[in-house]
Amino acid sequence: MSQQPQTIQLSDLPHRTPARLTEIRGGRHLTRRLLALGLRQGSSLCVVQRRGQGLVLASGDARIAVGSGIAEKLWVTPEAPHSGCVTCAQDDVEQVPDSEHLGLTS
Repeated sequence: MSQQPQTIQLSDLPHRTPARLTEIRGGRHLTRRLLALGLRQGSSLCVVQRRGQGLVLASGDARIAVGSGIAEKLWVTPEAPHSGCVTCAQDDVEQVPDSEHLGLTS
């Protein structure tokens, strides 16, 4: 008996982990917005940058910024990296700690 792959919220996807968009838990308006941005059920993507609670996604040649509310409505299945996957590997984006991004000092 094969085990089903684990589906997680996009907001919980580790940085630079390839994944496939498996479910959009939002209404038609959100689905249409995502389609206009090039994201649909079955799209391959990865998180290339985290800014505060927002995310920048790589999907093919596109870079798409989403807020935390949308990230919580998107469910993905993490995938093992493969040799042909350049979506996540081609971006060299520095991660910025939340406190630095917000201009806070310790």
